[in-house]
Amino acid sequence: MTANKDLRPAGALTPYVSPAGAWALALGTSIGWGSLVVTSNTYLIQAGPLGSVLGMVAGMVIMLIIARNYHYMVECYPSAGGVYTYTKEIFGPGRGFLSSWFLFLTYAAMLWANATSLPLFARYFFGDMFRFGYMYTLFGYEVYLGEALLTIAAILVIALLCIHSKRITMTIMVVMAVVLSVGIILCFLGAAAGLGGTGFTMEPMLLPERSALNQVVLIACISPWAFIGFENISHASEEFTFSRTRTFRVLVAAVVTATVLYILVILLSVTAYPPEYSSWLDYIRDLGNLSGIKGLPPLLRRPILPG
Repeated sequence: MTANKDLRPAGALTPYVSPAGAWALALGTSIGWGSLVVTSNTYLIQAGPLGSVLGMVAGMVIMLIIARNYHYMVECYPSAGGVYTYTKEIFGPGRGFLSSWFLFLTYAAMLWANATSLPLFARYFFGDMFRFGYMYTLFGYEVYLGEALLTIAAILVIALLCIHSKRITMTIMVVMAVVLSVGIILCFLGAAAGLGGTGFTMEPMLLPERSALNQVVLIACISPWAFIGFENISHASEEFTFSRTRTFRVLVAAVVTATVLYILVILLSVTAYPPEYSSWLDYIRDLGNLSGIKGLPPLLRRPILPG
C-alpha cells in the first residue's frame, strides 16, 4: 500500500513563498511609480532634500514598530488572512469583516494609481503612441482607449501568470525587485560621480519659508503612505517555506530597503535640472507645467546647470 506523502490537512495552502520571495513581495508593494513622481511633487516640494530624508527615516522607524506587531500576530495566528484573521480571532467575525473592508479601501485607493501608472509612463517614454481613441476628460486628465487597453493587457498578463504558476511568478518578482534596487543604486552612484567640478549644490536643503521641525514632521506623517502594502506577506503566512520566526527579519529587510530606495530617488531628483532654472527648487515647483522626461526629475541623466 502506497504511503500518502501529502500529510497536510484538507484545504491547506501549499507552501511556496521563500524568504527572498516574501522580501520581494513586501518591497514591491511598498515602492512603485510614486518613487519617481511623489518624491518630487510631494516630498521635495514640501520639505527639501534634508527634510524629506529625515522624515523618511522617522517614517521607517514607525513602520518597523508596526512590522514587529505583525510578526507577533503571524506567530500567534499562522493561518492566511492577515489583518482579517487577527481581528476575527480576537474581536469576532463582525469586527473582522469591518477591518477587512477598511483594508480593502486602502488597497483600492492604491490600485487605480498603479493601474494607470503604465499609461502615464508610456506618455513619458513613447509620447502619443497609445493616445488614440479619446473617450473623456476627468479632472483635466484625458483618457484614451489605447491607454486603457494597455492597462487591461498588463493586468491580464500578470493575472494569467499568477494563475499558471505561483513559483514562476515569485521568481520573476524577486528578479524584478533586485533589478529595481540595483538600478536605483547604480543610477544614484552614477549621478553622484558625475557631479565633480560642476558646482552642483543641493541648497536649499530645507524650504526657507517653514521651520525645519515642521518640514520633518510633515514628511514623517505622510511617509507611511510610501509603505502601504508591505504587510501583505501576512496574508501568505500559511504559504511560507521558512519558519515564521523569521518574519520580522524579512519585514525589516523590506522596510529598510524601501526607505533607502526612496531616499536615493529623493536625492537623485535634485542632482539635475534644466538650465532655465536657477535651482532645483524652482525646477520642482514648475513640474506641473512640464511634460516628457523633463517632468520626471529622477530620470534626468546628468546635471544640467546654468552657465
